[in-house]
Amino acid sequence: MDSDLGASQRVRTLTTPVSEADVRALRVGDMVTLEGTLFGIRDATLIHLFDRGRTTRFDLAGHAVLHTAPNVRKVERSPQFPTGYAPVCIGTTTSIRMERFTRPLMERCGVRIVVGKGGMGEDSLAAFRELGGVYLAVIGGVAALETTWIESIDDVDLDDLNPESLWKFRIRGFGPLQVAMDSAGGSVYAQVDAKARSRRAAVLAKLGIR
Repeated sequence: MDSDLGASQRVRTLTTPVSEADVRALRVGDMVTLEGTLFGIRDATLIHLFDRGRTTRFDLAGHAVLHTAPNVRKVERSPQFPTGYAPVCIGTTTSIRMERFTRPLMERCGVRIVVGKGGMGEDSLAAFRELGGVYLAVIGGVAALETTWIESIDDVDLDDLNPESLWKFRIRGFGPLQVAMDSAGGSVYAQVDAKARSRRAAVLAKLGIR
């Protein structure tokens, strides 16, 4: 369901897995809340999947991935804790380190949404445009709040890499998150960079510096 917040911003709730049409309808500035399943990944996860030839039993097609290495604790298995892990603090890590993995995540695994912090680069933006994906931004310093959006850790794969395992989280009301990079080539980070450069040029001109 969409809520109108004016021409420049929309709020959407998406339940994963999503379609290519779902993500191609999103634009920079829209706000998205995720429901359903969210997969947690980090550097080691991706290195093992794409550099070292490992595979996962999870089907990531149409899903969202979160750049994270969660703080969890071991507990007895139960309906509430089916994997024997309870979430302690599930925050978001800086995304740019994982820039080279966006395209293979989308091409080989069918991932549609990347959730992270700090933005990604031109290669990711090109992959979003060509393959149909988006980057949803999390504000830094809200790990405690994010953890409340995780209902449970439903499954885990590649767990010898713990905490950089491949985590399967069940989520409820994960967001709202800002669409910071979209499939039309839009990027909040490019806009901020252009504005900063423009202001810098104006200040230098005012000072008579060329």
